[in-house]
Amino acid sequence: MAPGLRPHHRAGRLIVLIHHLRVLPLLVRMHVRSQMEYRGAFWLDRLAQILSYGSVFATIGILLARFDTLGGWTWPELALLFSFQLLAYSLGAAMSFVQLRDLEELVRLGTYDTLLVKPFSPLAYLVFSGLNIGYTGHVILAVALMGWAVLSVDFAWSIWSASFLIAALISATLLTAALITMIGATALIWVRSNHLFSIFFGFWELTRYPLNIFPGGIQAILITAVPLALTSSVPVGALLGKPIPILGDWAGPASLVAGPIWVLIAIAHWRYATGKYQGAGG
Repeated sequence: MAPGLRPHHRAGRLIVLIHHLRVLPLLVRMHVRSQMEYRGAFWLDRLAQILSYGSVFATIGILLARFDTLGGWTWPELALLFSFQLLAYSLGAAMSFVQLRDLEELVRLGTYDTLLVKPFSPLAYLVFSGLNIGYTGHVILAVALMGWAVLSVDFAWSIWSASFLIAALISATLLTAALITMIGATALIWVRSNHLFSIFFGFWELTRYPLNIFPGGIQAILITAVPLALTSSVPVGALLGKPIPILGDWAGPASLVAGPIWVLIAIAHWRYATGKYQGAGG
């Protein structure tokens, strides 16, 4: 038992935790209902997303029609890479992007202070009260394309490889959410942080392509400072047995542990930023 923590205090904390866990599904349900109020417009917007990202993949296809491979990757392998990257981003961003992007405005207007007086974790409230089902179009396209790629790629699938793909996808999802959370949390310190999202998406767009086609400096950045390669070509390349720059044989293990490690870093950063927050008065 922790020093100074009496049994009835521990029981009280457990009751509060259970209460919070019961509230989370309610927050999600309320937000989903608000987004689905105009269902026709919602699904038209999803169709637009599918067409938009479908055109991006079509552009890659045009490149492959002229050049048989891209960095040693064939058309089905690039389809698996693209779908993996899009699906990991969609799942991670659904839990973080809009919520943390809007945090800057909450801080600037002083309305973030109202979250601090709620009997609830501000981060948990932001995430679950704003869970974005707008990424449905991304998910539909990514899952369909991944299904085709899995069947078309020249690769002998096994229980181990399928398990690695799923575990790496979970890790990539966590890593995406962690990076977005860290960017958004910076608003608690600087007030302005949304300009950092432009940098994030600039690097994210590069990860649609194999890591080995970029110069060494970009490769290092995409693995370390902005580790978005760990959400795309590193895990997929490790799965397919492709040579991975810098990481080499460590690419597979690095892909699996990157998500959990960056989640812990994001939690530490959030706590640090919260400690630096001075309120609406500055």
